[in-house]
Order: sequence, then C-alpha cells, then structure tokens
Amino acid sequence: MAFRPLHDRVVVKRLEGEDKTKGGIIIPDTAKEKPAEGKIIAVGPGARDESGKLVALDVKEGDRVLFGKWSGTEVKIDGEDLLIMKESDILGVIA
Repeated sequence: MAFRPLHDRVVVKRLEGEDKTKGGIIIPDTAKEKPAEGKIIAVGPGARDESGKLVALDVKEGDRVLFGKWSGTEVKIDGEDLLIMKESDILGVIA
C-alpha cells in the first residue's frame, strides 16, 4: 500500500459481515449492517505528548479490532474500501 497514516491514525479494513441469519434467511446487501470489526492495515508513528515526546500506538498491523459504528472516515485506496480513524476510536483488540 502506498499510504502512510499520520500521527495516531490507523487504516482499518472492515471484516465481512454475515450473509445469512441464524435461521438461514439470506440478507440482501442493502439490508446488511456494516461490521464494526476490522483488521489494522497500517499505523501511524504515534502522537506527541505535552512535552513533545512521541507516544507509540497500542495497536499494530494485523491486529483484529472492534470500533464504533460511526468511527473513521471511509476512503478508497488502491481500489479497496478502507477506514482511516484515530486510535482512540478503537474500542479494543480481539485476541
């Protein structure tokens, strides 16, 4: 990827949602909710604290994360739909 996020921002690729309900009903694309789970594709170097010291991020490339439903900015990079968000928008890392 030819994109590097700045400061405490990360690039996230949404993981695919379910195509069927538990009862086997197929959900059309227009009715699916966008998943709030994704994989970190790229991370910025970190933010600076009040003294100017660089504070590294808690997440790294490859982490599976949960984020808020309306978090981030949707972008298309190299033909791929991605999200750019601040690390603070991430709710947690899935182990």
